[in-house]
Amino acid sequence: MATATQFRTCPTTGLRIDLKAENLIKANAVAAVIFLAVGGLFGLGVALTRWPAVHLLPADWFYLALTAHGLDVLIVWIIFFEIAILYFASAVLLNSRLAAPRWAWGGFALMLIGAIIVNIAVLQGQSTVMFTSYAPMMAKPHFYLGIILFAVGALIGCFVFFGTLVIAREERTYQGSIPLVTFGAVTAAIIAVFTIASGAIILIPTMLWSMGLVSHIDSLMYRTVWWAMGHSSQQINVSAQVAVWYGIAAIVLGARTLSEKVSRGAFLLYILFLQLASAHHLLVDPGISSEWKVFNTSYAIYLAVLGSMIHGMTVPGSIEAAQRAHGYTQGLFGWLRKAPWGNPAFSGMFMSIVLFGFLGGISGVVMGTEQLNIIMHNTLYAPGHFHGTVVAGTTLAFMAITYLVIPLIFRRELVMKKIAQWQPYIFALGVSGISLFMMGAGTLGVSRRHWDITFADAPLKFDYPEAAFLMMGLNGLSAILAALGGIMYIAVVVGSVLFGKPTTDTSLPKLNVISSYGSADSIKVPGTYVLVAVFFVSFVLYYFINWKYLSEIWPLR
Repeated sequence: MATATQFRTCPTTGLRIDLKAENLIKANAVAAVIFLAVGGLFGLGVALTRWPAVHLLPADWFYLALTAHGLDVLIVWIIFFEIAILYFASAVLLNSRLAAPRWAWGGFALMLIGAIIVNIAVLQGQSTVMFTSYAPMMAKPHFYLGIILFAVGALIGCFVFFGTLVIAREERTYQGSIPLVTFGAVTAAIIAVFTIASGAIILIPTMLWSMGLVSHIDSLMYRTVWWAMGHSSQQINVSAQVAVWYGIAAIVLGARTLSEKVSRGAFLLYILFLQLASAHHLLVDPGISSEWKVFNTSYAIYLAVLGSMIHGMTVPGSIEAAQRAHGYTQGLFGWLRKAPWGNPAFSGMFMSIVLFGFLGGISGVVMGTEQLNIIMHNTLYAPGHFHGTVVAGTTLAFMAITYLVIPLIFRRELVMKKIAQWQPYIFALGVSGISLFMMGAGTLGVSRRHWDITFADAPLKFDYPEAAFLMMGLNGLSAILAALGGIMYIAVVVGSVLFGKPTTDTSLPKLNVISSYGSADSIKVPGTYVLVAVFFVSFVLYYFINWKYLSEIWPLR
């Protein structure tokens, strides 16, 4: 049983916080921000190399930076932060003690050691196999070992999270059903277990292959199993970011979801169907049957898309309902104009919703269509889509929640508040440009992995359309802007943690987080209906445009 000295009561939310969980949240969040900075630096080098007018790095350093960038920002930064979210959504939101804190610290140590080992392996220059590390490309054994250690540490964190849920239920630290944010975290953790198991299935024999203990790794088998980890790791992100959306709306505005049952059902669709989106990485592989491709991309995947569309309506709808309940009832969008846009937590969250839907969501469905996938899969369209989901969606959402975590968990007031207010806008503008211009260049056929789109050293000359070079220049400018937004975020976070004034009982507004969950009263949300209609019209038009483009380059005879 927990002792009274193990907890503190948060003066802002009234929640009882386990000090051991608090320290683990701090450690994971700090590690996440460090690797975001490292991965972002590598990413800037990649973007400036792809910009023909700058062409910063030589070929070997470009592929090294591309490998490190993918691992540090797609895996390390995000999963460290997600483990912090799991501990917050369980121990903190449920007023519970954390299960097995020593195991949790052991998991954190494995994740940190693994991440460091992977970066060392990449920087040594003999493991430049990029994020996907496709066989028959071979990295050094400690490259795979680092990823395995990191994955095992994350798996321990998931089991600690599940154990904390059991403790909270047995000790009755909360009433009724678990909060919706915690339910979203459960979804993320369940998908994480599947993801990590898939990684172990393929990376352990691949490590043995690199050690000379296994004679052969079939490349098609590797790709099929690896993407069960590689893409499913991004499905953890989707579940976690949606939970963050609901959490920020509740904490900042006291918003309640339009329908608790519908929102939980949407999360359930994620568990059952979201991993099927991994198939769009394999649609051009000849060794997989057409029946398997058609099932994954024509029927089952729509159920996962349905889950995201539900959240895309219920989160803005809950915000509109809360704002109208607060008296902002003028016109269709008075509630939106009067929203707290100066609060970086809210602005970052809302832009994450919009950008994830319009950039990442629509492009993801297009890439998940078997026929359309053919014209864009091996182009810059694919990383453009990733930046619309993982960066404009997940990273921006995690940045937004950080502005609440610092006063609630680190118990420090934000420093450089004006910079904090502008940071989400600058970062969102930068990553939007990266996503749009990459997808535009990919539509023109620009290769996703070649270090020089001018092919200056190629024996056979090839020229992309002039518009492609313009887009890569604009992509470079957007990357600089996104890097500036990232630097602003890190400066505010580090400055607040190290130099921010300690929060007091009176320095922050009182928030009753738990009572903010539940279903909203029957308040009409016409503004949200209009926004959803705009999204659907955009979706249909873009889908049609891509089919039209396919018909022009792939005529039927």
